[in-house]
Amino acid sequence: MSKIIVVTSGKGGVGKTTTAASVATGLAQKGHKTAVIDFDVGLRNLDLIMGVERRVVYDFINVINGEAKLSQALIKDKNIENLSILPASQTRDKDALSKEGVEKVLEELKKMDFEYIICDSPAGIEHGALMALYFADEAIITTNPEVSSVRDSDRILGILSSKSRRAELEQEPVKEHLVITRYNPQRVANGEMLSVQDVIDILSIKLLGVIPEDQSVLTASNQGEPVILLEESIAGQAYSDLVGRMLGKDIEHRFLEVKKKNIFGRLFGA
Repeated sequence: MSKIIVVTSGKGGVGKTTTAASVATGLAQKGHKTAVIDFDVGLRNLDLIMGVERRVVYDFINVINGEAKLSQALIKDKNIENLSILPASQTRDKDALSKEGVEKVLEELKKMDFEYIICDSPAGIEHGALMALYFADEAIITTNPEVSSVRDSDRILGILSSKSRRAELEQEPVKEHLVITRYNPQRVANGEMLSVQDVIDILSIKLLGVIPEDQSVLTASNQGEPVILLEESIAGQAYSDLVGRMLGKDIEHRFLEVKKKNIFGRLFGA
């Protein structure tokens, strides 16, 4: 059975697309047939991070409008089997997304036996974001450990509990997961950033992953590949752990403590 997972947040620039790309890639690496959809119509970025921007011919809106078949718009990843990308349009308005159109595409993906359908949502609560979360079975709430980002994420949780299809039909609620990005233990220790426990206490949802602040995220983005593929990077390792937890593994959270210098570092200022 297919599972629809929305990656969402209340604020822009917190790492939703980075998270969506790495989650989709990680699931596909584990052998699960996975599609990832860019809902950010007009401002698409998923194709850049996935390294397929030059292969975009048709997009999500073309499929909704009947201008192309889904099979024509889906881009199969060249390196990872089981992974496909459905890009957003750069020239259309977000109002081109409709519940009927989105549902048609999602149902067709289910018929194509995709196990996971990852929806990369725009930030906030505008039309595209509401369309991305409406059909979700699960939601990955992505937030930075700072007050305004967490507050906005709390608002998204309220929308999930009231405006999703599951809420409207009074079905089992959307399953919510918390991902904290750009986490810096030293800044937490200095009182400049909320701790993991602070964020959990505010949002009251289960922690799925903590992604450390890491220059490799920008490096991977510029190279056109999800950071989970940079296996030596701490962000890549954290995303790999996150995917393992999604698949039911009990994996301890890493990169939460200030890295202690060894005795040579203390003596020589390293």
